[in-house]
Amino acid sequence: MRNLILLLILIPFISYTQSDVPDEYWIDDADFEQKISGGAFDETDIVVVEFWAEFNKENCFNEWKQLDVPYYRVDISKAPQAKKKYRVRMAPTIMIFNQGSKEIVFKAGLDLLLPTDLNEIQESIIEINKASKFE
Repeated sequence: MRNLILLLILIPFISYTQSDVPDEYWIDDADFEQKISGGAFDETDIVVVEFWAEFNKENCFNEWKQLDVPYYRVDISKAPQAKKKYRVRMAPTIMIFNQGSKEIVFKAGLDLLLPTDLNEIQESIIEINKASKFE
């Protein structure tokens, strides 16, 4: 009983410590394609997008501030066209886009956990950068 009470006390603090993404990083169907397309005047053509859902917010990607490329989060309930176009079936799902084209996808499993971490995402970004450089 004591453990249950402690757990009930800690739950609000655990959810409070979740990485809150500021409004300017949230996108929906209205600006999705424009945000992922990059451009000639951007520092990078690579963009990371996390498809997010309220029901699984505890398992969201929390290290987005450490990415060295633009990051956006999409609430799948507010972007049904993007969800359908990119065949998002689980949340969270992280997609890495290069010049608007989907390059790499990391999807949550049936356990709703994202089987990747910051290092793996950064390594994927580096690989995409290397592959897109002309030598």
